[in-house]
Amino acid sequence: MKQVILRFGMLSAIAVLISDSASSQGLSKAPKAEVSTVTPKPGFFTEPSIAVNPGNPQQVVAAFQDNAHIAYSTDAGRHWQLANGIEPPNYRVSGDVSVTYDNEGRAYICYIAFDKLGTFNYWGHNSSRNGIYVRRSLDGGATWESQDVAATEQPNESAVPWEDKPYIVADTGPGPHAGNLYIGWTRWTLIDSQLLFVRSTDHGRTWSKPVEIDNIRGLPRDDNGAIEGFAGAVGPDSTLYAVWTDGSHVVFTTSHDGGVTFSHARNIIDTAPTMFTLQAVSRANGFAQIAIDPRGGAKSARLYVTWSDYRNGDVDVFCSRSADYGETWSPAVRVNNDPAHDGADQFFQWMTVDPRDGAVYVVFYDRRGDPKNRQQTVTLARSSDGGRTYQNFAWMDQPFDAQGVFMGDYNGIAALNGRVYGVWTQKPENKSSRDTVIQIGVADFNAEKLSSAPSQPAPSATTGRK
Repeated sequence: MKQVILRFGMLSAIAVLISDSASSQGLSKAPKAEVSTVTPKPGFFTEPSIAVNPGNPQQVVAAFQDNAHIAYSTDAGRHWQLANGIEPPNYRVSGDVSVTYDNEGRAYICYIAFDKLGTFNYWGHNSSRNGIYVRRSLDGGATWESQDVAATEQPNESAVPWEDKPYIVADTGPGPHAGNLYIGWTRWTLIDSQLLFVRSTDHGRTWSKPVEIDNIRGLPRDDNGAIEGFAGAVGPDSTLYAVWTDGSHVVFTTSHDGGVTFSHARNIIDTAPTMFTLQAVSRANGFAQIAIDPRGGAKSARLYVTWSDYRNGDVDVFCSRSADYGETWSPAVRVNNDPAHDGADQFFQWMTVDPRDGAVYVVFYDRRGDPKNRQQTVTLARSSDGGRTYQNFAWMDQPFDAQGVFMGDYNGIAALNGRVYGVWTQKPENKSSRDTVIQIGVADFNAEKLSSAPSQPAPSATTGRK
């Protein structure tokens, strides 16, 4: 672990400009696409998350493991540097990172910390002391407070539960609970899996006692039948919408009082199994995400949910939308636009909605260019018609084979003002290596609009005097 940590210092990542020609998968390139590798050397790097400051779009933070690390940008993703002092000093390992900004521009990283894993996939068996922790940055991501705060923690005793896959969400809107922070996660015990939740009303300084928000507990093994993959979105009236998966459904609940109480959790979408096996990937899942288009205000905000499953024989990415606060949901729409049943897998999706124009963005690994269904590139999908259709763009042109490496459980995406940021794990070309790198892609759909707009003649003396 020390060898990984010592590789990091402050650096400026080199951005690779992606040409505008068609990709190897036959897709158009994302407009003004750039891809930066933010890890200075390959290592055991996975499960990244990314966020953009809603009050200062120049500030972007990305987190990744192993241990917890932060890359930050102060110029809207054109250059990246690594922050110091993120990993906890009193644990051997940290990971399962997520990041967000609050309504006043503070950045937060949330992670698990532990000394050793429990039994593989049966994480509540033989687990060590562990917990979920939050660290803050008061300058947008460049420096971080030395003290992390426990959202929940388990002591160094036998048969302690295992806290897993937390995700942090901030209320950045104008509602009555603006500034609140929320974390949901899975607790593994010897007999079941539970969906737990905490909230902070003082900018992450303290956290509430954990409450259970699931209606039906899941199996104790990390597989179909367990409940995991919490994701949340906050509406303009401060309503918190949350989802997770149980292996055959997307489960949904809401809180209208700042995370104090929750509605009865219910199944909203039937899925094929959301834990699955892929060629050349050690494990994969189709965990759901939820996002909201807040432009309609409290009366007409639209919700979106994405997930992936293999109902068509190969793994596809799907999206469903709701125009009535989650009461009803549309039929599933395929986000990847290759032919159905073509034998190509698309997986590890993550979704966001640009709050300025309501465009829906989904990033995912894409194998449509490999007849053997082994190598993947990274695709960015965009919907500008309320999630009814999606245009697919190439965000990364060079396919890679992930055989022999751990790809993690998720990637990340954020968007603001037409500028989109994706973060993912990639295996370098050296096929004998078990190491990976973290890459960040940037695309600018505002630049596309400007370049495609008809030119306007400069006003002449005549037109200026009408």
